Amino acid sequence: MPTVRHPFWSISLKTIVVHTVTYFIAGILALNIFAYGEQFADPAFAYPMRPVTDPIVYAGPLFQPIRGLLFGAMFYLLRSVLFRPRDGWLILWALLVTVGIFNTFGPAPGSIEGAVYTTPSVWSQIKGLPETIFQTLLLSVVLWYWVRNPDKRWLTWVMVIAFALIIAMTVLGLLVVTGRLRA
Repeated sequence: MPTVRHPFWSISLKTIVVHTVTYFIAGILALNIFAYGEQFADPAFAYPMRPVTDPIVYAGPLFQPIRGLLFGAMFYLLRSVLFRPRDGWLILWALLVTVGIFNTFGPAPGSIEGAVYTTPSVWSQIKGLPETIFQTLLLSVVLWYWVRNPDKRWLTWVMVIAFALIIAMTVLGLLVVTGRLRA
């Protein structure tokens, strides 16, 4: 039976916004801190990873609302476990780290399957984990707080404005990179 306090679209829209914003923040930080441009040019990663200058990589944030909606649908199904308890953020984070990072069904870098079935060294795969660990932690804490505190209008404004700016900057950046708009 749906909970009045946590309806599907409330959880899903908040998840779309928080996931997109935290994905962008973690990605920009990691791109600069871990020198992804150089790392992805390494022959071990050059095959499975597009260069950071590829227009589809620039468009990456535009795909995050789809992922956010899928996450939101799952979080809605688990809402009584994730958003009612005081440690729900920790449960959410543990779930994302376990299922979404370490225990994926495919051979993603940093996962158990990636360590077994892909050619990059385990160490080179582990180097990318701080980005995903940080992003999932930020997603878990902010989303848990926002869902539990819908009356915090300042948070709604900050998140929606950040989301809109990220989408707008991504579209404009993509237009510049593809030559459809002159800088």
